Amino acid sequence: MATTKWILDPAHSEVEFKVKHMMISTVTGKFSKFDASVETEDENFTTAKVTFTIDVDSISTNNEQRDGHLKSVDFFDTANFPKITFVATKYENVDNDGSYELYGDLTIRGITQNEKFDAEFGGVIKDPWGNTRAGITISGKINRKQFGLTWSGATESGSLIVSEDVRIHAALEFVKG
Repeated sequence: MATTKWILDPAHSEVEFKVKHMMISTVTGKFSKFDASVETEDENFTTAKVTFTIDVDSISTNNEQRDGHLKSVDFFDTANFPKITFVATKYENVDNDGSYELYGDLTIRGITQNEKFDAEFGGVIKDPWGNTRAGITISGKINRKQFGLTWSGATESGSLIVSEDVRIHAALEFVKG
């Protein structure tokens, strides 16, 4: 089988996260700089070799002060750990209709954990300009404290200011190289 390289299309991709704030509302953030190295056998993504990287300094929650705090040693410590990486290790077909469980090694702050995410394969198409494109949506939840993101505070009533659970959502589009 032929090896196919896929190039991430950042104009049609996004990486977002959501975390509970004071347990009553949700803060949404995103990363604007990320990349992926993807190789498949032909166009079969269940055989994909995937390495995904995020430039943590590109974080944005629409609040400059909060973004600065997230980049500090209290959270991501971007001076010492500028990248988040994910290397896929296994895919499991869930329903024979594009739903998969994606397993891989996620590294944040130099700590690597094997994580499981839900993946929806959108398929492969030819665009109007003759390019072959593929779309994948990935979602899941991680515990930030398992990656050394241990800063916490409490309200007067004892509620956490920032939840331990972080929901992740990535919509990714690739162009066949």
